[in-house]
Amino acid sequence: MVLADLGRKITSALHSLSKATVINEDVLNTLLKEVCSALLEADVNIRLVKSLRENVKSVIDFDEMAQGLNKRRMIQQSVFRELVKLVDPGVKAHVPVKGRPNIIMFVGLQGSGKTTTCTKMAYHYQKKGWKSALVCADTFRAGAYDQLKQNATKARIPFYGSYTEVDPVVIAQDGVDMFKEEKFEIIIVDTSGRHKQEDSLFEEMLAVSNAVQPDNIIFVMDASIGQACEAQAKAFKEKVDVGSVIITKLDGHAKGGGALSAVAATKSPVIFIGTGEHIDDLESFKTKAFVQKLLGMGDLEGLMSKVEEIGMDQNNEKLLEKMKHGEFTLRDMYEQFTNVMKMGPFSQIMGMIPGFSQDFMSKGCEQESQARLKKMMTIMDSMNDRELDDADGSKKFSKEPSRVKRVANGAGVTQQEVQELLKQYGKFAQVVKKMGGIKGLFKGGDMNKQVNPSQMQQINQQMSKMIDPGVLKQMGGMGGLQNMMKQMQSGAGPGGMGGGMPDMATMESMIKQMGGGRGRRK
Repeated sequence: MVLADLGRKITSALHSLSKATVINEDVLNTLLKEVCSALLEADVNIRLVKSLRENVKSVIDFDEMAQGLNKRRMIQQSVFRELVKLVDPGVKAHVPVKGRPNIIMFVGLQGSGKTTTCTKMAYHYQKKGWKSALVCADTFRAGAYDQLKQNATKARIPFYGSYTEVDPVVIAQDGVDMFKEEKFEIIIVDTSGRHKQEDSLFEEMLAVSNAVQPDNIIFVMDASIGQACEAQAKAFKEKVDVGSVIITKLDGHAKGGGALSAVAATKSPVIFIGTGEHIDDLESFKTKAFVQKLLGMGDLEGLMSKVEEIGMDQNNEKLLEKMKHGEFTLRDMYEQFTNVMKMGPFSQIMGMIPGFSQDFMSKGCEQESQARLKKMMTIMDSMNDRELDDADGSKKFSKEPSRVKRVANGAGVTQQEVQELLKQYGKFAQVVKKMGGIKGLFKGGDMNKQVNPSQMQQINQQMSKMIDPGVLKQMGGMGGLQNMMKQMQSGAGPGGMGGGMPDMATMESMIKQMGGGRGRRK
């Protein structure tokens, strides 16, 4: 995404501290100049940029600092805190309650992506096991109901609307009442797009709100209009009680910083950000995690929640037991591929892993990688149980080449593609085998949470072999990989900002994810 450019510039400025032999006022001023320039280029409000600069300067007083203090770390932590404050209004977001109707009303400018975002949010909760439904109360825009109907049908989400009723208040009320009776838990009401100068549409919005009594009113903010969001958001908030914000089109506009900085002024927290056109291109927003990802520090909390969401932590006891003995079958690899596919777009996942930037994988590359992963799974679908469950599946194929031909014909691929899959499997199985031989890594069928540095170094070396040369190139070669591994060992994010890097428990989950990593890039 475009904001990744902002992240690179700020990270580069922070890394310049490590090159300075002496940390003094001149070094701090140079750093702040680079950080502020990057923010202004991203369309962040100049008043907020000035405030960030002044706040950092007020905290860092070289004359008053005691000897022995880590000045680099203090400056980095101070900049990080101020970046968080830029996008944090200090208000807790509304949380839906399971088991009862939660009425959510969407408002915003026309063309902000409101109707699409309604479907994305309904789909997000549906995936989590909530009963979600959509109500189209937009009677102003031609084709609004058809768009919502098409989106909802594709996502298999129940919807309500009317081609004949022209009063949005009646449609909203009837739709909400119907879904309440049917015990739906997330009822999203889409309303007409409007501008702050359109008084009649604003009165209509208030009437819809009074009729359905929403638990949360969400303002959909278009990142492409930058700082102009602030005036619009305030106008909406003055008319109805806007409780949350969703920022759309954040993946393709350099003005995204302006939209983000406008949020703090509205005193309404961001709950999601739109990162693309697909139905799953909606990310939950947490300010600290967002800034960490922006600076390449990852979001391990988000990664762990995705792991828990699909039940990976509960489904891997058998795999851990096998890893203890250095065993890893083709079926194990298939299951890990399945888990990776469930976790969502690769670019989101890679952005959560410390050391990988948010724009690690382009949209085109991501689609290609997902297609490759699906093809590998199709190849394994053509294998029989004995081949999938064999302790060393690749040997069976090398001894009997006719198996390769049979699988290739069954999957509709070339024999070379089958051999490539077996080659990838062989490399990962070798890594698992070596991990099983690390004394003390496993205790009582689980991974030892307290691993000494030499063991950690062995694991890092094995993990480096699991990453394709193409990935290494993206990371800046082996130096980039070693840098990431050092960060993982030191427990600090880039620049030593303490991004909550993985302990062994987290490392365990990351290793599981890397099981699917071989299919991500070529």
